[in-house]
Amino acid sequence: MNDSKEHIISIACKLFLQKSFKEVTMREIVVETGLSKGAFYHYFNSKEELFMEVLGYFYSNIFAHPYEKYSKDSFYNFYHDYANNIVAVSKIFLEKFKENGSDNELSMNYFSLAFDAVKLMPEFRKQMIIEHEKELKIWTDVIKNARKKGEFKTNLTDEELANTFIYLSDGFAINMVMKGSYFDKLLIPIVTLWDKIYEQIKA
Repeated sequence: MNDSKEHIISIACKLFLQKSFKEVTMREIVVETGLSKGAFYHYFNSKEELFMEVLGYFYSNIFAHPYEKYSKDSFYNFYHDYANNIVAVSKIFLEKFKENGSDNELSMNYFSLAFDAVKLMPEFRKQMIIEHEKELKIWTDVIKNARKKGEFKTNLTDEELANTFIYLSDGFAINMVMKGSYFDKLLIPIVTLWDKIYEQIKA
């Protein structure tokens, strides 16, 4: 990706996070980038096209999980590595996109952006389903290996336990942000709950 295109995407990210997809206009984006209309439209023909690029950049470069770097020695170490990565990238997210608003506004707008995307872009919804299936498989495989090693005992299937951890974090994060918590503060109570579940099933 060249510098001009990445600059446009970065500016658009900030604007979509500050407002919403519908509220941001192409004219506003062009003005904020400081590029000429000709230079801008060389890369993007519509707001929808740009929005899809923003989503791809946002979720692949900022919130993509480097699963290959997470410990596979134990389920406990795996989910702690997962949580530590979220804390790290959340701080980057807040520093990169915060301008005039508060950390909490930015955190809430992150979820608004995701819901806008799911509502307006069927392709994005399909991609998120595919990504969830990949994530679920990775968690399930780690849990399966941990069970074979005798790390824990539970009547839940490997996939059910994976979904328990994944959905607990997703739902809890949204709830905490609605109450005023920031991204980089979310993981402490979530990991506490994960650890309590783990203690209940640990062999």
